[in-house]
Amino acid sequence: MHTPKLLSRDAIPAALDKAQRYRMLAEPGEAESICLDVLAIDARNQEALVMLLLARTEQFERELARKFAEARELLPLLENEYARVYFEGLICERRAKAVLFQGALGANRAAHGWFVQAMALFERANELKPRGNDEAILRWNRCARILNEHPDIAPDDDARGPLSSE
Repeated sequence: MHTPKLLSRDAIPAALDKAQRYRMLAEPGEAESICLDVLAIDARNQEALVMLLLARTEQFERELARKFAEARELLPLLENEYARVYFEGLICERRAKAVLFQGALGANRAAHGWFVQAMALFERANELKPRGNDEAILRWNRCARILNEHPDIAPDDDARGPLSSE
């Protein structure tokens, strides 16, 4: 077993910049590793926690169940309620998209449930938002447009919620 080496505290800003670049290069695994390095020396670093959460959601198409659980584990570590609610909505939205991408039987129904859950969380986040921050509205609108453009993404007649579908 190899034990990762620790970064110096002075290296945190540059490491987070590098992690962001890896995310932009569609290499979320690299970004995740860097965020874990930062959190190993600064466990409450909010920028690293958010970037780690995002990097994990960017891996849903390859490892949905594990990365979904790992992303959700980070929510209680976020320091403000708006961030916890907003990012929970983002996790649900990205799960919906990953479910659609995988295209398994029942994917449209399952995705619909996750989009609806995401939209409810974005509505709640919008109520908690800091002044001038309309990120939750932007995300809600994207979910709405996806559902409007794809009427086949719909619930079954029994209207089970998203948590009943994996």
